[in-house]
Amino acid sequence: MPAALGTLLILATPGFAAPAEAVDAGWILARLARPVPDRTAFVELRGSALLKAPLRIEGEYRRPREDVLVREVRAPYAETTTIDTGAAARVTLVRAGKPPRTFALSRVPELASLQTSFGALLAGDRAGLERHYRIGVAGTRQAWTLTLTPKDAALAAKVRVIALHGRGAELRCIETTPVPARRGAPAAPQRTLLAGAAERARGIADEAALAALCRGG
Repeated sequence: MPAALGTLLILATPGFAAPAEAVDAGWILARLARPVPDRTAFVELRGSALLKAPLRIEGEYRRPREDVLVREVRAPYAETTTIDTGAAARVTLVRAGKPPRTFALSRVPELASLQTSFGALLAGDRAGLERHYRIGVAGTRQAWTLTLTPKDAALAAKVRVIALHGRGAELRCIETTPVPARRGAPAAPQRTLLAGAAERARGIADEAALAALCRGG
């Protein structure tokens, strides 16, 4: 029997599962690249020692230009943050019922680093991303995790690691683990569900269920 015909017969056998394909950072970044303008809905869980349960925040991320990231919160409150790393180099914060606040990006260098890195991620710019993070990869092309460990001292003082979870070309969740306020204290990750995961999160309030959804459920 010719080898090619044998392979076809095996693939056609009921119950046969094709082996999962290995994944690398280059493959993931090539598929995450998105031209501007771009937008995506998000659902975020923000923990706090003052809260009995994480605060659930819903809204939308927008990238009108390569150097601008807009984060619009729609529930449970209204707030829009615009990070501009271009010539303006500023952050503008708009809250319902209050006048806009604008301040220099130099006051919050970690935001500048995050926006630049986010832009590099969505541009598929591996070199740009590696200027700010050490990159790690786990999983398969069907279910992968890309980890980003900050190199920048200002960001590393606040963020321990950022884990991006996805399936194929879809980034479904960003899981950010902060540096604990004191040594030995637990550090609960902040989860931002995106795209299909954000859609599936509608109506779900259970923290464990949302965490499972973030990690590929």
